[in-house]
Amino acid sequence: MYTPALNNRHLSMTYKTKGVVLRTVKYGETSIVATIFTELFGLQTYMVNGVRTTKKSSAKANLFQPAAILDMVVYHHEQKNMHRIKEFKWDFLYDNVLTNVIKNSVALYMVELLFKCLKQPEQHTDLFYFFEDALKALDEASPAVTGNFPLYFSLQLSHFFGFKLTNDFTNTDEQFYIDLQEGVFTPEQPPHHYFIEGEPAIITADLLKVLHPDDLGHFKLHHEVRRKLLLYYQTYYALHIQDFGQMKTLMVLQDVL
Repeated sequence: MYTPALNNRHLSMTYKTKGVVLRTVKYGETSIVATIFTELFGLQTYMVNGVRTTKKSSAKANLFQPAAILDMVVYHHEQKNMHRIKEFKWDFLYDNVLTNVIKNSVALYMVELLFKCLKQPEQHTDLFYFFEDALKALDEASPAVTGNFPLYFSLQLSHFFGFKLTNDFTNTDEQFYIDLQEGVFTPEQPPHHYFIEGEPAIITADLLKVLHPDDLGHFKLHHEVRRKLLLYYQTYYALHIQDFGQMKTLMVLQDVL
C-alpha cells in the first residue's frame, strides 16, 4: 500500500510497510542509521534523525532494537541507497524476545543469519512473513522449543535462498551422510571434509521433518550436540552464501544454550 503523494524534497513516494530491524548504528549526536528488512522493499537502510536527543526521543530509539517488528510509513526512491522514515510505531509487542536473555540471544542469531544472506534490496515477501512468524513463535515458545529454535530456523531459512537440504534418502536404518557441499543425503562418504555423519546427521534428518516450531519440544538434545549442529549449519551457509564469514552471535548463543 502507498500514499499517492510525491515528496518534492526527497523525490520519493510515501509507502506504508512493516519491517523487522536487523541492525542499528549511531550517527552523529542525535541520529541513527537502521538496516531494516521490509515487507515491501526487502533489505533497506534508513536515516532516523533526532531520536537520541532527549529522554522522550530516546524512547523512540528503543523501537529500533534488532528483531523489533515495526509499522512504518517510509519515503522510498528506487535510485537511492538510503531512505527516511516518516512515521514508525510498534507493529507487534513482544512479551519475551527483547527482555529474556536466552530468547533475545536466539533472536539476534536469527537476525544475523538473515542479514548475512540478504545481498540485494529486493522484495521478498514470503521470506518476510516467514521471518516475522518465526520471531513471534519464538516469543511464545517453551524453554524446550527455544533451545532447539536456532537449529530449526537455520534449516528452514536455507529454503528461501535456493540451497535447502534435500532429504530423499529414505532408508535411514543404514549409515548415511549429509553432503554439505551438494546439499544432499548420500549413503557414500563424500570425497571432501564438508559432511555430517552419525547422530548429528540423524537429528538433522528428523529436524527437516518438523512442520511447526511447537514440535521442537520433542527433541531432547544435549547442549554439546546443539553446538556441534550449529557449527555444521554455519559451514553449510558459508559454502553456499558468498562472503558469509563467521557469525558473531554464535559464540554467545552457544554459551546461553
